[in-house]
Amino acid sequence: KKKQYSRLPLGMEVENKTNNEDNIEIAKKQAKRGPDFEFATWKGLVLLAVVGVSLFGFFRYEKKRLETVKEADSNRGKTSKGYGKPLIGGAFELIDTNKEKFTQDNLKGHWSLVYFGFTHCPDICPEELDQLGEWLDILKAKNYPDIQSIFITCDPNRDTPEVIKNYLEEFHEGIIGLTGTHEQVKHACKQYRVYFSTPKDVPKGEDYLVDHSIFFYLMDPQGEFVQALGRQYDGEAGAAKIMDHIDAY
Repeated sequence: KKKQYSRLPLGMEVENKTNNEDNIEIAKKQAKRGPDFEFATWKGLVLLAVVGVSLFGFFRYEKKRLETVKEADSNRGKTSKGYGKPLIGGAFELIDTNKEKFTQDNLKGHWSLVYFGFTHCPDICPEELDQLGEWLDILKAKNYPDIQSIFITCDPNRDTPEVIKNYLEEFHEGIIGLTGTHEQVKHACKQYRVYFSTPKDVPKGEDYLVDHSIFFYLMDPQGEFVQALGRQYDGEAGAAKIMDHIDAY
């Protein structure tokens, strides 16, 4: 019986044998490092997922921050380039409950909430000042900076420094009460676009009510107007809006 010989040239036959042996060795090595390779792959996927989530969170935060900045600029009456005259706020001069002068410069260096009311207000002003206290408590619990809270009377004829001081003792600690002459108060109200009206020819000693705008004016640490918070903002919503502006500042 004749012996079968390969039809491949001798050199090619040796080369194929060598390649087969190399492939077997490579397969063995891959088999050995399989688990490590899979582990490294999963680590890479987890890292990629973490980076993706972080970037998504950052972009969401930045989008919200820019929207809040745009809202504040719009409230101030500025254009997208930052130009324009503020619609609310400006120079004023009043006195506090210690009869010390208080001006717009006292707003600088703090976030401030400015409210206009009067001490003889039967229900709305007390409700609003209680609301203010709730906001302040929420902000404090979340470690936000202290807010300078200011109560400006629209009724200077009856609201003397002593009367305002006694009145504010019933509400959140630290609220600054301001009053002044009728002209000084009228000017401050005009600066903040606050409407108020008192009855004419009221006999001395007779009680009366004062109609006035019902807003808290949020001012930034430069003393510039940021947002008017109306009665639609309950405790959580109002505090959240204030925190949004502080975060975006």
